[in-house]
Amino acid sequence: MTTTASRNGVDVARLLQTVEAIQGQPSLARFQFRSRTKWEGGGRSKTAIQGFFGAGQEDKSRAEPLTLVGDEPPVLLGENAGPNAVEAVLHALASCLSVGFIYNAAARGIDVRSLEFELDGDLDLRAFLGLSDEVRPGYAGVRVRYRVDADASAEEITDLCNYVQRTSPALDIISKPVPVTVERIS
Repeated sequence: MTTTASRNGVDVARLLQTVEAIQGQPSLARFQFRSRTKWEGGGRSKTAIQGFFGAGQEDKSRAEPLTLVGDEPPVLLGENAGPNAVEAVLHALASCLSVGFIYNAAARGIDVRSLEFELDGDLDLRAFLGLSDEVRPGYAGVRVRYRVDADASAEEITDLCNYVQRTSPALDIISKPVPVTVERIS
C-alpha cells in the first residue's frame, strides 16, 4: 500500500490507522446499523437513520437523522416521491461498490479521476402480487457495469474490481442468503 495525505478524497493515513486499529483489536470491526421507517400513505414511507454502534461505542455524530423517502411510480400506484425499495437496493449496491473501489484505490496509490456505475435488475411482479409461486419476488438477476478513468493499468483495475466485489458488504448481502427475523412490536 502506498500512502499520501489524501487520494481520491480519502485521508489515506486515517484509513490505514483504522485498518491497524482493527487488526490490533478485532472487536472494533463489529457495527450495528439501524433504521426506523414510518408509512406515510399509499406507497410512500420515510426512513430515519441516525445513531449506530461501531468502533466499540455508540456513534452520535449525526445531530439530525438522515432521511430517505421511498415510494412507487404511478404505474405501481405511487406518486414518485422517491425510489421504490428495489431501486434503493440498486443504489445501495452501487454506493457500496463505489466506496470500496475509491477507498481501495486510494490505499493502493491509484488516482481515480472518474468512476460511474450502471445497474439494472430484472423483477417479475407476479410473486409480489400473489399471482405466482413459480417466480421469486426479488430480483432474478442484477447486472453491474462500471466505467473508470484512473492512473492504473487494465490489469490493476480488474484486480481492484475483483477485490472490491469480494469485500463489498452490500454485494454480500444481495448475493448470499442473510437470516432475517420479523416480529411485531407491541
